[in-house]
Amino acid sequence: MNNKSFTYAPFTTRLLAFLLDYLIIIIYGVFIVGSVSVLFRPIMTPLFTESVVTAQLTGFLMMTLPVSLYFIVSECSKRQGTWGKQKLGIRVVDRQGNRIGFVRSVVRTGVKFLPWEVAHFCVYRLMLPTNLSESTVIVILNAVNIAIVVYLVIPFFNYKKKSVYDLVARTEVVRNEKL
Repeated sequence: MNNKSFTYAPFTTRLLAFLLDYLIIIIYGVFIVGSVSVLFRPIMTPLFTESVVTAQLTGFLMMTLPVSLYFIVSECSKRQGTWGKQKLGIRVVDRQGNRIGFVRSVVRTGVKFLPWEVAHFCVYRLMLPTNLSESTVIVILNAVNIAIVVYLVIPFFNYKKKSVYDLVARTEVVRNEKL
């Protein structure tokens, strides 16, 4: 497949696909918080209250890593997309229209969720004792907000509707061809 045969997915379709995927993230989060954290409260409480590093690592292992793996594995699979993308008839490809590899999927997902993880970093530092001043954390959180705005605006300034993470990973989000 070459680039000329691509029909690039509109921003609104991509956003709706992400919102569908976010439903899965919410369900997973409710499950983790509502069951694992409650059932194992004596074990979990110290992990989130005694050390900012332990809290960050525990949060990463419980939430960020599984969510990231969902995107990574889905987008480099034969389906070439998450459940939300599949439902809306779009997929992730490389510049030649081929399925993306694992490493490219890791880069794409890593850049996509970087603001999310930096926000988690800041929240833990606002809640627990740390060497960072509150004003430093607030500055970082404001930078995260600016990054999110940039992530949302960039697709409007290129005809392929590429996001920041597509630009970095050299990927495209295209409509599925009708067979």
